[in-house]
Amino acid sequence: MTTSSGLFVTFEGGEGAGKSSQIRRLAETLRKQGYSVLVTREPGGSAGAEAVRHVILSGAAEAFGTRLEAMLFAAARNDHVEEVIRPALARGTVVLCDRFIDSSRVYQGVTGNLEPEFLKALERVAVNGLYPHLTLIMDIPAAIGLERARKRAEATGDNAPPDRFEKEEIETHEKRRQAFLDIAAAEPERCQVVDATRSEKIVAADILSLVQAHLPTLLDVPVAKAENAS
Repeated sequence: MTTSSGLFVTFEGGEGAGKSSQIRRLAETLRKQGYSVLVTREPGGSAGAEAVRHVILSGAAEAFGTRLEAMLFAAARNDHVEEVIRPALARGTVVLCDRFIDSSRVYQGVTGNLEPEFLKALERVAVNGLYPHLTLIMDIPAAIGLERARKRAEATGDNAPPDRFEKEEIETHEKRRQAFLDIAAAEPERCQVVDATRSEKIVAADILSLVQAHLPTLLDVPVAKAENAS
């Protein structure tokens, strides 16, 4: 399938919302329909960003505070955008990304208590003019999501300790859930809330419908060009 520019879809939400599973399902369906699809994630997605991901999720940077952590996320995001996402979109690829700017707004902003102006400046430099066409907020109560994550780890035999974010209190996770919903309410032209408490098959059908509604119009929209983020 030939296209002049791609579609950038991001998936957001709390732990155990099923983002990874739904991205895999969507990617498989779109590929069968003839689309070129790139699945990626944050933090990570590029060689440099994956190195930063290990530092962040291991908790190695936690002692230095949320401000440095946010700067590391921004550095990783910029490498990811310029080395992976922007070139893929220019080739007409559908890019499906597990977390992006909204996770930083929620994790470092709302529950990290960083100043909005500081985060906005980091975001501007990190994305360099490139924002998602569509963001899917996978909504699930924190208690249900964390239980799902625990059962998933048991089922896969993953005995790794909880990462930097999974180990936090349930009240913090619920606060993040509300923050994602607030973002969706503030930016309805970009964000769609998906009820992730339902069966995986039903959720997948809803997601496919939302994405397909964007494909005919946005695949012909020129990708944002890199700006001089001085």
